[in-house]
Amino acid sequence: MKNIKVLGTGCAGCKTTVEMINHLAEEKSVTIELEKVEDLQKIMAYGVMSTPAVVLDGKVVHTGGIPTHEKVEQWLATELSTRICPDRMGDENHHERDLNGYEA
Repeated sequence: MKNIKVLGTGCAGCKTTVEMINHLAEEKSVTIELEKVEDLQKIMAYGVMSTPAVVLDGKVVHTGGIPTHEKVEQWLATELSTRICPDRMGDENHHERDLNGYEA
């Protein structure tokens, strides 16, 4: 399950981002844990200066605007591919990659 946090103080863009992530996760049947973080000190702890921002499994992956549908679908697809191909998990020849394609 992906842990997704939307960082923002409650602006319309932040609310839209939460709604879009929720909608696309439901549409793709992906189980996520979605949290809205509005506390300014907690937001700043992530080094974020522009909101809305999105944190995926503890890593800031987006800042400064509403993400595109395609970007959100990419974040969700990493969960979907893990569920579709669980036999790849634990395969020593399989290397996990982060969102930028670098080995994790």
